[in-house]
Amino acid sequence: MADIGIERIHCYPTTLALDIDALCAARGFDKAYFRNELMVEERGLNPPWEDTVTMAVNAAAPIITDENRASIGLLIVGTESAVDGEKSISTWVHRYLGLGPRCRNFEIKNACYAATGGLQMALAWLATADADGRKALIINADQSLISLGEVYEPVLGAGAVAVLLSREPTFVAYEAGANGVHAFEVMDVFRPTPRLETGDGEFSMVSYLDALEGAFSDYVQHVPEGAEIDEYFDWNVYHMPFPGMALRAHRTLLREFAGMTKTESLAHFNQKCRPSITHARRIGNSYGASTFIGLLSLADTSDIAAGDRVGIFAYGAGTCAEYYSARILPNARRVAAYAAVGDKLEARYRLTVDEYDACETQRDSGIMAENFRPNLELLGGWYDARYDGQKLLVLDRIEGYYRHYRWS
Repeated sequence: MADIGIERIHCYPTTLALDIDALCAARGFDKAYFRNELMVEERGLNPPWEDTVTMAVNAAAPIITDENRASIGLLIVGTESAVDGEKSISTWVHRYLGLGPRCRNFEIKNACYAATGGLQMALAWLATADADGRKALIINADQSLISLGEVYEPVLGAGAVAVLLSREPTFVAYEAGANGVHAFEVMDVFRPTPRLETGDGEFSMVSYLDALEGAFSDYVQHVPEGAEIDEYFDWNVYHMPFPGMALRAHRTLLREFAGMTKTESLAHFNQKCRPSITHARRIGNSYGASTFIGLLSLADTSDIAAGDRVGIFAYGAGTCAEYYSARILPNARRVAAYAAVGDKLEARYRLTVDEYDACETQRDSGIMAENFRPNLELLGGWYDARYDGQKLLVLDRIEGYYRHYRWS
């Protein structure tokens, strides 16, 4: 069977950033813990004129051309930050990307597993006759809810990633049949209302690690040679609710399946996994997008080579998890360079903590609002400097619950 995988990939890490040291100083948090243990430096967030719809479109638009637009037959948008309980985000994305009427589209929700679930559905579809040479677009767009003063505030974030999948991949090719799944129901982290995220963070980490062991065990059932972790995988990427979770996950995997000590596993992490967390340290929690951002980070900051095998773990609270693998393709570096994640991170507006508080408060007021108009003057000219005339999708207003979007 011909390779199926990522042809193009793009990340939208939001246009705003908050320094975690500054936040910790203002809140009285231990900045050494967040920086060194949880491995966060900055977090992304949205101005009140952006939401998951705008992030999804702004992530995908740079990789949509007239040629590939006509070829997209499947659009799946993963999110746990939906703006409507019935109308799918994918319908707005379909409209503003100018996709054709013969494009099946829907929104999928399974916490941070959503994008990976959508990926696997798309890979299966691309292998069928129904795809008939067409392509699939998978997007994940998410943002943290307001959490001013909460102990977990510094590890939150926002961001979106878009991947164009086809039978002519240029970034990575996924290995058919090389999958391990583990699912069980828990109440670890959840959003009982559109304005509240709650749960038990410590319990969620335990559930994550249990799911990792289960998913990798299932992977080895399908790919027995994968049990030789060091020899079989050249690189490792993990879902990152915070970047330091990748280290905890890698240690667990190496202890349980390779018998490595804590010191040995740290050295192994530094060699085969640390490059994948570079961008996440400056984005924060990007939810279901994090594994794809990890792949971009790996391509940007390591010495990857064509043919390298990457082991990938995705986890969604609630719970569904999957371990799968992909092979690096010869043009991976060029594809990642086009996404230019590092440049986008540098171009963000650095908020003061007071600006951050005001921005989050106004953004929160627009959630579930019957009528809402974002204040474009909120950040002292940032809208004019970064958005005006730049063809980014923005939320113009909400009237009678109807959301009006426009191009800046």
